[in-house]
Amino acid sequence: MSSPRRRVLITGATGQVGTDLADRLDDDYDVVRHGRTPPDDAPDTPVELADIADYDAVRPVLEGIDTVVHLAGAASPESSWDAVLQANIIGFRNVIEAAREAKVRRFVHASSNHAMGMYDRHREWPVAAGQLPRADSLYGVSKVFGESMGRYYHDAYGIDFIALRIGWVAPDPMVTDVELLHAMWLSLDDTEQVVRCAIEADVAHGVYYAVSANPNRRWDITNTMVELGYRPKDAWTDRTTTAETVVPGGAPSPSDWPAGS
Repeated sequence: MSSPRRRVLITGATGQVGTDLADRLDDDYDVVRHGRTPPDDAPDTPVELADIADYDAVRPVLEGIDTVVHLAGAASPESSWDAVLQANIIGFRNVIEAAREAKVRRFVHASSNHAMGMYDRHREWPVAAGQLPRADSLYGVSKVFGESMGRYYHDAYGIDFIALRIGWVAPDPMVTDVELLHAMWLSLDDTEQVVRCAIEADVAHGVYYAVSANPNRRWDITNTMVELGYRPKDAWTDRTTTAETVVPGGAPSPSDWPAGS
């Protein structure tokens, strides 16, 4: 007799990345979609509605879930303190605490390159997942908070916790000419792959960079490849006929980084 499909909750599944990921994972998992508001372009899609800043609202959504893929929250490095506080700090704590109470087995957290963004601002490359965090914004600080709280919940309560320091997700990397964004591009196909790896890998805790196979990347994905089994397939250079300009040490970062990223 076949085993039941793993029940996977995707928070923030009404956003662009969350919607795409939920559609891609739906064939292999029992996907539960969460959102704060109904999706405008798919009103008939079942969505568990809850503001993650409200613990009583979010707690029932976690019942019966095996794995959480946590995408919900303020998503811009230019987010205000109030937005970061409500969504990425209080909201994150609410989701992971609800996961603990519901006996969720695994928590996959969408962290960010901005947890380490000061290395990028000052061109202090390469950057490895094990280096000290250096957030470049309040948003980045909130992602460091999530990684730290995840470590605590893993150590204290035994929840599997995988943090993915996601690069720049976009369908087409050529919508910008910013070299640093090209270097940290994560394609939609590679986003799907790395999340699948995080759901399935036989590791209980870790922090991992998630970028595509860009030739100019300067964030170490060795542990992502070795421990999670990730094998990026895409590179921004595959999407253009323009040759890469090789700059020893890395091309200069935008002077206002992380604005606009």
